[in-house]
Amino acid sequence: MAAASLSTVLPALAQQSNAGQSPDQQLPNAPIPTSNLSNQSAPATAGSTATSNDPPAYPVPPDVETLFPHFKSTQFWLSGQANFIFQLHPSFPAPYSGVHSLRPIFESATSRVVTIYTGLRVNNSLEFLADVEEAGGLALSSGFGLAGNTDLDIVRNPLLSKAPYLARGMVHKVIALSKDKVENDRSYLSLFDELPRRRLELRFGKFSMPDFFDINSVGTDTKYQFMNWTIDNNGAWDYAADTRGYTVGFTADYEERNWGLRFGEGLMPKVANGIDLVYKPWEAHAENYEFELRRGFIPKKDGVIHLLAYTNYANMGIYRDAIANFEDGLTPIPEITAHPWHITRKYGFGVNLQQNLTRYLAAFARFGWDNGKTESFAYTEVDSTVDTGIATYGSWWHRNQDRAGFAFVTNGICKYHQQYLADGGLGFLLGDGGLSYGREYIVESYYTAHFWRGLYLGPDLQHINNPGYNRARGPVLVPGFRVHLEF
Repeated sequence: MAAASLSTVLPALAQQSNAGQSPDQQLPNAPIPTSNLSNQSAPATAGSTATSNDPPAYPVPPDVETLFPHFKSTQFWLSGQANFIFQLHPSFPAPYSGVHSLRPIFESATSRVVTIYTGLRVNNSLEFLADVEEAGGLALSSGFGLAGNTDLDIVRNPLLSKAPYLARGMVHKVIALSKDKVENDRSYLSLFDELPRRRLELRFGKFSMPDFFDINSVGTDTKYQFMNWTIDNNGAWDYAADTRGYTVGFTADYEERNWGLRFGEGLMPKVANGIDLVYKPWEAHAENYEFELRRGFIPKKDGVIHLLAYTNYANMGIYRDAIANFEDGLTPIPEITAHPWHITRKYGFGVNLQQNLTRYLAAFARFGWDNGKTESFAYTEVDSTVDTGIATYGSWWHRNQDRAGFAFVTNGICKYHQQYLADGGLGFLLGDGGLSYGREYIVESYYTAHFWRGLYLGPDLQHINNPGYNRARGPVLVPGFRVHLEF
């Protein structure tokens, strides 16, 4: 997939400076988080007891440099980014493979995502935002064989057009509910220098749901941080999206001093991970709900808690029905797509935690679950997930713009999903022709070094046990290297 996800997070860990920065691309495709907390006025954040004379008790965010200067006017925004990720894996043990398996022979692939971000602020409460993107290159095994795919920037369908496309096109309206103002870190998702402390933000148009939901500033950003799908996003959140990671809909975000409540409505694709959306919202649609509490678990240390819930309605199959049709001899293998058009429901929940630990270290964790009986349809084939990690900025070793991190994730699927794959069924990502089930375990570490102006370079290493939930295959080692440009 290729999509973008950038949104609101703890400012103390945000990946952007107050000037001259452009957020990331979390494709399937996604961006860098700015923060609702940043709107509470820096340097102290919710729950902070630091005074202006105290040293910072949280990781100090680096100023992202760019190749070219940006508009200083608050009315306009023009910036861009280019992200190139090279990955390979050596051969690994695999007694059998299917058409949707990670290939057990040596492979290498390079993905790319190039984005131009533009914006026009009409007044202090209304703006228009539009991004043009080009995504291409190749994916290891064409993106098949892993629930936690190793590169969030890949275009899984190689037949998609290579021409640039409109990634985002939004109208952003802010409704003031208080007279006092707070500072806002400008980004390609918001051009305002300040916002009402209590407000309602409305957005309409095309966007990626992870732009505004399930954000944290430690593990959300493929430009500088982790690359794995299920580390950057909650794998059990089957968020509404086309193949590139975008949908059409609206969001409503109510913000108070220390908490926020948001809702998002989006269109679902016609087929699993398809590029075409169903423009009949009374039939196929998705609802997303999130509560954000800006409070840490450790006294005098800032943190953020996100509670997520979602429901999807789309032309999705039921694993149990596909298995029954196979056992009755109606299909040669279980086929989740072998059904007439019908609308079924999928739902799930998620928890996203972020906690500052020391002046240099921050941690995050995600937990996710969905009902699992309904076809995995838009993001990836995960029914339950747990991931956790830590990250730091290079100010610890006097390399202020460098970053480093380490994370672990375990993914699983429900028993009907397991049986479907074991009987030879194919999902839109998985299908080894059989299955000896085991949870998928992934470890990832990265280092991102600032090389010159807007150029960032760094290695990444991922280790996967039970790829595609199959204990008969692997383990797999996937080294990678990232080249990132901000301009």
